[in-house]
Amino acid sequence: MEPDARQLHALSFGTAAVEYAEHHPDYAPAAVRWALESAPGPRVLDLGAGTGKLTGTLVALGAEVIAVEPDPAMLAQLRNALPTVHALAGSAEVIPLPDGSVDAVLAGNALHWFDMGVAGPEIARVLAPGGILAGLWNVMDNRVDWVAGLEQISGTAAVGPRDTFSSWRAATAGLHLPSTGVRARFGSPEQDEFSHGQRRTADSLVATIATRAGMLVMPEPEREATLSRIRAFLASRPETISDEFTLPMLTGVLRTRQL
Repeated sequence: MEPDARQLHALSFGTAAVEYAEHHPDYAPAAVRWALESAPGPRVLDLGAGTGKLTGTLVALGAEVIAVEPDPAMLAQLRNALPTVHALAGSAEVIPLPDGSVDAVLAGNALHWFDMGVAGPEIARVLAPGGILAGLWNVMDNRVDWVAGLEQISGTAAVGPRDTFSSWRAATAGLHLPSTGVRARFGSPEQDEFSHGQRRTADSLVATIATRAGMLVMPEPEREATLSRIRAFLASRPETISDEFTLPMLTGVLRTRQL
């Protein structure tokens, strides 16, 4: 994605901050534990924290969390949901923290929006020696037949390569390390995924998909046509016509350690 397009997509979420907070899933606790398992201490920066979906999981696991988010509307939702968390305005490119102040930097469905040429040195700066950098993505399990069908009819703006089990590893492998010059400070990346799921109705699944960046920047007629297609598909499947069902998911993790 070109830098201007990436910026447009990254800044789109604030227009749907309330809906994002309501409908987006949290992260599998096992995935977060794995991301942090070799961190040198409990201080964690949730970078690009959005409305606090990953922040809440970190808090529940007992981490000492600082959240940093650039979008004022998303940050307001985070502060409302998690008033005891130290939440700051800032970005991956300008992190408002001192040198060596955190033991891990985690990013939930956000690492791909960072300009790692700038963000990489910033992340390295705020990490303590031996600190962890990890990106997490919630992905739909398209090994399940109806989920594969949903992916096919939705289009890549609604369900992209980072959004499904079959392609998230390849789509994120190159996103996670800082650029040349800082890269040597980090070890080889590791990837793994962990079972997850979200209770949904057809309406709430449509609402979730509607808050994805590709949908938010889409022209309104095209957006409505896409959402109508998705509604019709969900109404046609026995797995999704009941009042509530589980969307099969996984939380994928990429992690590396600062050397």
